[in-house]
Amino acid sequence: MSNDAATTTTSQAVDAPRTEPPAHGLGASLPASDSRAKTEGTFPYASDLWAEGLLWGALLRSPHPHARIVSIDTSAARDMPGVRAVITHEDIPGDAAYGRRIADRPVFASEIVRHHGEAIAAVAADHPDTARLAAAAITVEYELLDPVTDPEKAFAAEPLHPDGNLIRHIPLRYGDPDVTGEVIVEGLYRIGRQDPAPIGAEAGLAVPRPDGGVELYMASTDPHIDRALAAACFGLEQERVKVVVTGVPGATGDREDPGFQLSLGLLALRTGCPVKLTATREESFLGHAHRHPTLLRYRHHADAEGHLVKVEAQLLLDAGAYADASSESLAAAVAFACGPYVVPHAFIEGWAVRTNNPPSGHVRGEGAMQVCAAYEAQMDKLAAKLGLDQTEIRLRNVLATGDILPTGQTVTCPAPVAELLQAVRDFPLPSLPKDTPEDDWLLPGGPEGAGEPGAVRRGVGYALGMVHMLGAEGADEVSTATVKVHDGIATVICAAVETGSGFSTLARQIVQETLGIEEVHVAAVDTDQPPAGPAAHGRHTWVSGGAVERAAKMVRTQLLQPLAHKFGMSTELLQITDGKITSYDGVLSTTVTEAMDGKELWATAQCRPHPTEPLDEYGQGDAFVGLAFCAIRAVVDVDIELGSIRVVEMAVAQDVGRVLNPAQLETRIEAGVTQGIGAALTENLRTARGVIRHPDLTGYALPTSLDAPDIRIVKLVEERDVVAPFGAKSASAVPVVTSPAAVASAVRAATGRPINRLPIRPQAAVAALNS
Repeated sequence: MSNDAATTTTSQAVDAPRTEPPAHGLGASLPASDSRAKTEGTFPYASDLWAEGLLWGALLRSPHPHARIVSIDTSAARDMPGVRAVITHEDIPGDAAYGRRIADRPVFASEIVRHHGEAIAAVAADHPDTARLAAAAITVEYELLDPVTDPEKAFAAEPLHPDGNLIRHIPLRYGDPDVTGEVIVEGLYRIGRQDPAPIGAEAGLAVPRPDGGVELYMASTDPHIDRALAAACFGLEQERVKVVVTGVPGATGDREDPGFQLSLGLLALRTGCPVKLTATREESFLGHAHRHPTLLRYRHHADAEGHLVKVEAQLLLDAGAYADASSESLAAAVAFACGPYVVPHAFIEGWAVRTNNPPSGHVRGEGAMQVCAAYEAQMDKLAAKLGLDQTEIRLRNVLATGDILPTGQTVTCPAPVAELLQAVRDFPLPSLPKDTPEDDWLLPGGPEGAGEPGAVRRGVGYALGMVHMLGAEGADEVSTATVKVHDGIATVICAAVETGSGFSTLARQIVQETLGIEEVHVAAVDTDQPPAGPAAHGRHTWVSGGAVERAAKMVRTQLLQPLAHKFGMSTELLQITDGKITSYDGVLSTTVTEAMDGKELWATAQCRPHPTEPLDEYGQGDAFVGLAFCAIRAVVDVDIELGSIRVVEMAVAQDVGRVLNPAQLETRIEAGVTQGIGAALTENLRTARGVIRHPDLTGYALPTSLDAPDIRIVKLVEERDVVAPFGAKSASAVPVVTSPAAVASAVRAATGRPINRLPIRPQAAVAALNS
């Protein structure tokens, strides 16, 4: 679900009373500067852009998941009136393959088609209808090949790619393999293919430059990487390619396949005219990356008191046709395969393999979400076998600061997992319908109540989840920011893309807090600015926010040093509050504007967290900068005759480090929970032998306002991570990871049978109680 999808849920923070938040600065519920424009529909997205002499682009995509291209005939398309260019793989001046992580994906398929919807050719014409008709007029002769769609068969299948079918294998070895527990439970689990489904489909505008370069206007989440890919494909120096970030209409991952903008830029360079390319919703489903479908086999060992002894697991991630972020997703899945629990012995085998299924990649909580659903199902099984309460089995095993992960890394950050679980456990349960007969009861199946109340069973389930923050395994996490102040107005220049994470608002709050200047603007992002890295894993709150803070503090020193020198005191004895500079003894009192005296002050700073290292051949290593945790209690109603499920309430307790913007934080938790509910109940991009079925928002069911339950934020633990700027942690990924497992646990409790597949199909719920 897109990250602006949970706005209709009911959220209630019920932790200990807070003091009144400040009007601005850190801790204030400062609204986003663009919120009014977005509400009124005047905010410019890439699909709204226009240029003089504009041409329209269209792509021809393969209708087959696996085929050999015998021939491509573009003559009919070239001869159509209004067509200005038709390009294929033969027209690429630079690198024909690309990839944000591994360059294994062709811009246009040349010999082999490896997934349904793979781009074959692109067209530019003077009207969008002409462009689409011309793309459809291109004749491609295919020799159909048997698609490999079962990831288990990919190991023995003929190579689908020159690099082979195995992308990565991680064997994690921790402890004694011969140890066994008194109690053993096993399970086989399957997680479906969730689409990020951004609220706005892909769109972009490419404008040729007089120097033979090109400017790309698009909703990039990592503009400098996209520029590098574009320059390599176009055969140009990076200085001749500029990426300008437009409004991003929702992003819960990498958002766009870079091949989309590469095709766009190639058309602009070929025609010498501005070209606009806007994807239909079907093209969006076909082109961008999805969450990895995953097969998980687990065996948990415990002693008679319920303490975990050993976890054994096999994890198989379906990467689709190309590698993309599969290596990183697999690392997260393997590292967190045991969950936020103390496990003395762990033996995990993880694989990511190529198939002819749709491409998989970075989607919020990748890797961690899939394993969370499985290990929490295992904890429920252990509780049932030992006759323990769901929460008790978890409390006996929870992780804490100072414990060691199965990767050998010590948990040095705050890990208040027990506190989180106790908070949701102790929160009052919602009333049963019979206790409130005067209220309308929305039965499972919809507001009209498709079933009978007597067929409904209520279930309560729990889940604990964890995610890593920032990049992992040696990724160089660095960001650069500049803060300028002139005439009482501050400007932040940082290439951190605002994807809905709230970074632009946070940057304003940081400068307000540090410099006491209320009016702060954040400059638009483009690649003329130094790189800030991708918008993922909460990294902009940590790394880019840290760079903004350091730059603002440098400006603060420039501002205060002359005053401190004049009055013979240290700058530490001066404070800035509400635009006024005062000394500790009251001798000095002036305004920031007076102290500036017409000068322009500016500073540039970087933030780089401590380094990490790749997992070694045994899955060991300090691979992560930091961790965040969440506990969720789900309450569901299940209609045992229809198999329909209604989520009644989600109680959330989260480890946030520090609340920087209360309203923004609550919104992001709500959105994450709702996205997780979609993964649990409705969202699955189904395929038939590699062909996507119903690639639209009718066939792919996103949660709506009617599906969103009451979301009760019962506790936000503010135990600051001392190595993080401001002490804050990422907010939206961990509820996405945890909520599907919590919903499945609740359905398990209501039905009395294992639920081992996400999303949960209605027939599974019916079979559970009627079998």
